[in-house]
Amino acid sequence: MSLTYKEIITGIVTLTGVTMLFSCQGNLDEIRALDLEGDAPQSIAQGINLKYTDSGRMVANLKSPKMMDFTNKEFPYREFPEGLELEIYDENNEKSTVTSDYGIIYDGTNLIDLQGNVVIYTADSMRLEASQLFWDQNINWVFTDKPNTIKFPNGALNEGEGFDANQNFGNFRSRTNVGVQIIKDNKPDE
Repeated sequence: MSLTYKEIITGIVTLTGVTMLFSCQGNLDEIRALDLEGDAPQSIAQGINLKYTDSGRMVANLKSPKMMDFTNKEFPYREFPEGLELEIYDENNEKSTVTSDYGIIYDGTNLIDLQGNVVIYTADSMRLEASQLFWDQNINWVFTDKPNTIKFPNGALNEGEGFDANQNFGNFRSRTNVGVQIIKDNKPDE
């Protein structure tokens, strides 16, 4: 039996194609990994509006024009390069709002880093402004070493260079500050 050159070439091409098809079958994850550049996110979300609920009650609402998901990295995180707005609802359904120009959430440590025009406006009308603010979700603690201004509902004002506080600001420690404090006199008039 004699084969023509055309039949030999067709056989080689077919054999090569079948070999390639079966050799790639078990390497799908490796092939997908090749698609991602070294520092590329695993996904990018545009126009997000995430609502967190607990037992049917709205707890938080996170909005952002863009979120980049790097949770495939050794130290996983999610980045909000175009800023974010977070609405937090308490047990009485009263809303506090947090906004910033940039944010990053580190999944492994539950630390949130907010940067650029950070503003917290609480349900009781307290307003905090800072250039950077950290929130440790594990211990419900908020802190910064950057300049900040806090305007309290009673008219008091605090301008400082850093503070530590629990997330509802009931336990507040300011490092260096100047401000106006309003103190009620509980003595009866004489």
